[in-house]
Amino acid sequence: MSDASGDRRPSARPKGRTAVRWVAALAVLAWFAIGGVGGPLVGRLSEVATNDNANFLPPSAESTSVSKLVERTTDTQTLPYLVVVERPSGLTPADLEAVQAYVDGVPGLALADPGRTVGEFLLAPPTAAIPSQDKQAALVPVPFIADKAEDTIAGDTALYAVAQALRESATSSLGASGLTVHVTGAGGFFADFIIAFGGIDGILLLVALGVVFIILLIVYRSPILPFAVLITAMFGLSLAALVVFPLAKNGAISLSGQSQGILSILVVGAATDYALLLVARYKEELHDEESTWAAMKIAWRATLEPIAASAATVVLGLLCLRLSDLGSTKGLGPVGALGIVGAFVASLTFLPAVLLLIGRRIFWPQVPHVDHVHSADAVGTRGIWGRVAGLVGRQPRRTWVVTLLALVTCAAFLPTLDARGIAQSDLFLTKVDSVTGQEVLARHFPAGSGSPVQITAPEAKADAVVQVLESTEGVSSPQVGLVPGQPPKVVDGQVIVQATLDAAADSVEAEETIDTLRTSLDQVGTDVLVGGTTATNLDVRLASERDLKVIIPTILAVIFVVLMLLLRSIMAPLVLVAANVLSFAATMGVSAIAFNHVFDFPGSDPSTPLYGFVFLVALGIDYSIFLMTRVREESRVRGTRPGILVGLAVTGGVITSAGIVLASTFSALAVLPILFLVQIAFIVAFGVLLDTLVVRSLLVPAVAYDLGDRIWWPIGLRREDAGPDVRDKGQGEEEDAVTVDSPRGGTTI
Repeated sequence: MSDASGDRRPSARPKGRTAVRWVAALAVLAWFAIGGVGGPLVGRLSEVATNDNANFLPPSAESTSVSKLVERTTDTQTLPYLVVVERPSGLTPADLEAVQAYVDGVPGLALADPGRTVGEFLLAPPTAAIPSQDKQAALVPVPFIADKAEDTIAGDTALYAVAQALRESATSSLGASGLTVHVTGAGGFFADFIIAFGGIDGILLLVALGVVFIILLIVYRSPILPFAVLITAMFGLSLAALVVFPLAKNGAISLSGQSQGILSILVVGAATDYALLLVARYKEELHDEESTWAAMKIAWRATLEPIAASAATVVLGLLCLRLSDLGSTKGLGPVGALGIVGAFVASLTFLPAVLLLIGRRIFWPQVPHVDHVHSADAVGTRGIWGRVAGLVGRQPRRTWVVTLLALVTCAAFLPTLDARGIAQSDLFLTKVDSVTGQEVLARHFPAGSGSPVQITAPEAKADAVVQVLESTEGVSSPQVGLVPGQPPKVVDGQVIVQATLDAAADSVEAEETIDTLRTSLDQVGTDVLVGGTTATNLDVRLASERDLKVIIPTILAVIFVVLMLLLRSIMAPLVLVAANVLSFAATMGVSAIAFNHVFDFPGSDPSTPLYGFVFLVALGIDYSIFLMTRVREESRVRGTRPGILVGLAVTGGVITSAGIVLASTFSALAVLPILFLVQIAFIVAFGVLLDTLVVRSLLVPAVAYDLGDRIWWPIGLRREDAGPDVRDKGQGEEEDAVTVDSPRGGTTI
C-alpha cells in the first residue's frame, strides 16, 4: 500500500462495490435469522440447566457408587423439604394442634395451575410433626419426588412451586399465631437457588449490556457504533445458544446455572473486545483509504490473526476443562468454548458487514476522513500511551524490575486464600428462607437431620458398620435400612446403613466427620463406601483439588504452543506466559486480602482458583497477543525496540478499553447473590485491569525492550524493505526519545 516515497496511495474504488453491498446485506439478514431462532433459546437455557452436585460427580467417587445403590434400593428418589416450626418460649398444645392441621393439609395445597396440588408431587403425605427435645420446635419432613423436580407449574419448576406453596400456607396458617416457619432441606435450598439464578436470563444480561454500552459511548463518542457492537455480541450469544441448548437438553454436555451465567458474560466481553480491535484498525485505515471496502479489507486482514489467536487460546483453554472430574466444570468447557466461537464468528462477519453498509457515518459525529494521518505515525509524545511508551523506552530495566517486585509482593498473600470449601448456607450473600431454616434446625435438632450419611456394605458386615458409627464422635442414630423398623432391602448382597450427623450436613465439620468415617470403615472392608449429602460435598472438593493439579499445567502448555505458533518464537511466549501466571498469582493474593479482611467472606469454593485461572490466563493473554502481534508488525519495518514502543503507544487505548469492558462485564456477575459468582466477578475484574494496566502496559513491553531482538529467539525477525534506514537505539543510550525513520514517516516517542 506504499510507494517508494513512503506515502500511501489512495486505493481505487472497487469495481464490485454493489456486489460487496449485496454480500454485506445478505450477511446481516442471515445473522438476523440466527438471532430470531437462537435469541429465544438464550432465555430458555435455564430449562436445561442442572445444579445438583450429585449429577456432576465423577463415576469413581464413593458417594456416586452409594447414590447408585440407593437408587436401586428404593423405587423412587426423594428431594425432601424440611418444614421447621419454632416458638422460642416453647410450643403449646394449641401450637401442636395447629402444626398437625397444617401437616394434614399439605397434600391438598393448591398450585398455580388449576386442579393441581402438592400431593401429586409427594412420595407419601407427611403424617406428623417431630417435636424437638427442648419442646421449642417441630420438624415436618415433606418427601418431594426428585424425578418431578423439572415439571412445569405456571412457568416455574415444580420444585420451586411446591416450596412456595409450603411457605405461603405456613405463613398464613401458623404465622398469625406467633409461630415462625421456614422451609429448608435439600428441596428448600434448591428452590432458593432457582430464585437466585432467576436473574441470569434477564437482569444479568441487561446489566452487562448496559455497562458495556456506557463504556462504548465514552470510547467511541458515537451514538450509533455502540449499538452495532452490542448487537454483534447478542448475535454471537444467539449462535452459541443454538448449539448449547440442544446439547444440554439431550445430555451431551452438563449445563449448570453458573455456566449459564458465565456464558453470557464471556460472549458479551469477548465479542466487544474483538469488535474494539477491528473497529480501531478500521478507523485507522479510513484515514488512508478513500474506499471503505479497501479500509475494511486491510483492517480485517490485520486483525484476523490476533483475534483468531486470541479466540483459539481461550477456546483451547476452556476445552482443557474437559479433563475435570466434575461435571459442572467439565460442562463449562464446551459451553464457554461455543460462546467464544459465537463471539468470534459474529465479530468477523456481522460487524464488518454493518460497518460496510453504513460506511463512515457510523462514526458520527467524529467521522474519519482521508488525511493520511496514520495512528502509528502520529503517536509522538501525545496522549498517555505515548508517554507510557516513552517511559518504557527510557528506563526499561527499572520499569520491569519495579513492576515485578510489586506483583511478587501481591502474590505473597496467595497462601492466605481459604479455598477449602464453605457451608451450603454460606453460598447465598442474602438472607434466604432455607438458610434461616437450617440455623433454626441446628438449634433444636441434630444439625444433620434430613441429610443422613448413607453407607453401603455387604449384608454380613452391617453390624460391624453400626458399631463403628456408634463409636464415632459426631454421629448418632445409626440404623440398617432406609426405613426404621423395616427389614433392609438387599441388592447384590449390599445393604444401606444410615446415621445422622451432629454437625450441619453442609459444614466443614461434617466433611471432617465423613473423612474420619471413611478411614475407620476401611478397617471393616474396602467394599464399605460412604455417601450422602455431606460425602457428595466432600467428593466435590477432592475432585476440585485434583483438577487444579491437572488442568492448570495443561492450559499453560496449550497457551504456550499457540503463542509459539503465532509469534514464531520461543522467548516471547515464555515471557508472556510467565507474566500472565505472575499476574494471576498477584490477583489471587489481592483477592485473598479482600475476601478475608474487606468483604469478610466465610471462605471460597475449592473450584474458585481454577475458574479464576482459566479466565485470567486464557482471557488475559488476549491483551498480550493484541500487543505483541502489533509489535511484530511494526518491528518488521522499524526494528524491534522502536516497534515495541510504537506498538505499545498505538494499541494502548484500544486494549485498555477492551480490558475495562471485560472487567465491567464480569462485574455484572455480582448482581447475583451467590458467593461463588461474586468472588469470580472480583477476581476476573481486578485481574483483567491489573493485566491490562500493569502487565501488558509496563512489564511485558519493558522486558521485551530490554531483551531487544532476543525476544524473537530462536528464529529471529525477518525485516521488511523499510526504505530509509531504521535506527534502533540500544538500551544503554540515555536520550529521552526514540526516533524512527520509516516509510510511514518519522515518529518520536
